Amino acid sequence: MNYPIERIRRDFPVLAQQVNGQPLAYLDSAASAQKPQAVIDREVAFYSNEYAAVHRGIHTLSAQATSAMEAVREQVARYINAASAEEIVFVRGTTEAINLVANSYGSAFIQAGDNILITEMGHYANIVPWQMLAERQGV
Repeated sequence: MNYPIERIRRDFPVLAQQVNGQPLAYLDSAASAQKPQAVIDREVAFYSNEYAAVHRGIHTLSAQATSAMEAVREQVARYINAASAEEIVFVRGTTEAINLVANSYGSAFIQAGDNILITEMGHYANIVPWQMLAERQGV
């Protein structure tokens, strides 16, 4: 399989720069993932012309923003073959997602005597929620 890495790099404006004479390699993506130009363009359009509270208003912009977000939820559900769009939960980032899983799923289904396995290379933002769950649940 031929992976078109140079074409993919061109989608991300930040990767066009060089650091110490070398093409930028950005590896801190769990903390702040770089965005491709298509995402940047869509965010600018949204913030410039469509920004409004989702699921919180009855005015036109709010209704349009809600419809757009729900359409994306449906699109993501199809893309990952989810049973329904209701399975899709949008969060701000990886840390919030891990905390949500540990504090909802983990609290409901992990019990004393169970084991939680994580890699020794895990970031503290992944380790801490599981450690806290282990303490609470006696795991």
